[in-house]
Amino acid sequence: MESLRGSVTGSITSKLSGFTILLLFLLSCSTFTSTEAYDALDPNGNITIKWDIMSWTPDGYVAVVTIFNFQQYRHIQAPGWTLGWTWAKKEVIWSMMGGQTTEQGDCSKYKGNIPHCCKKDPTVVDLLPGTPYNQQIENCCKGGVISSWAQDPTTALSSFQLSVGAAGTTNKTVRVPKNFTLKAPGPGYTCGPAKVGKPTKFITSDKRRVTQAMMTWNVTCTYSQFLAQKTPCVSLSSFYNETIVSCPTRACDCQNNGTESGSCIKTKSCTSGNVLENETHQSIIRKLTRIVEATFIFPYNGIPCAQKDALSHA
Repeated sequence: MESLRGSVTGSITSKLSGFTILLLFLLSCSTFTSTEAYDALDPNGNITIKWDIMSWTPDGYVAVVTIFNFQQYRHIQAPGWTLGWTWAKKEVIWSMMGGQTTEQGDCSKYKGNIPHCCKKDPTVVDLLPGTPYNQQIENCCKGGVISSWAQDPTTALSSFQLSVGAAGTTNKTVRVPKNFTLKAPGPGYTCGPAKVGKPTKFITSDKRRVTQAMMTWNVTCTYSQFLAQKTPCVSLSSFYNETIVSCPTRACDCQNNGTESGSCIKTKSCTSGNVLENETHQSIIRKLTRIVEATFIFPYNGIPCAQKDALSHA
């Protein structure tokens, strides 16, 4: 009888212990948010969006928006960046320079002077090279292409100007936009909320006078390899070559299976275009893959909550 009782007690304890572990697992995975994106290959890198209000207008303001690429190795290739947000009130964009929205939206209530964009959630892209000078501002019109910070800090930024209407006309009545999104050019970036900071200061060309913005807020966007591609493929060319090549054409055993773009399948052999040069490169691929997997605590490639100690075995 005592042995039976001990067996039953042990079974219940084992089940409770298993349930506790499962509960902790679900809580840990559910508390991970997309704003905690992290790139193990460039942990301090980010893209910062600075929004400077330069002057007030009768119904809003004129602002210069600058995208700074503070990532060390990841540059933004054609077709370039795409920036989106949601207005906090009923703002419209009267005009733009150095950039344009992809859609105008419904501006039917306006007569005479029609806004450039009336959408609640506009999406902005850079203008192309060769844009007329009267539509340009400094650091614009590169087709959305931005260098990495380590490659060339002088070209690691892009700017556009917009005139916003139906907005506040003072620091107390202006509302910062929300829900910022960034594609550069594909997914992988997560943007935090806009935070009002100290107004940006500007030095005149003769360096004898300093002016400052009426109001400034910043948005920080970070990159996650997991969000960018939900496969264990790693493309060395993204970081070490001048031309970014997608993973399926660079990593052995990562090929398009014809059903889902960018998905990976195991193959017995690689085609000539996919063979890695030597064992050293294969070793690097495995190490980088373990780092990417160990970065996240939610299910990855069918493995629940990847073990962080994989780093110690990389």
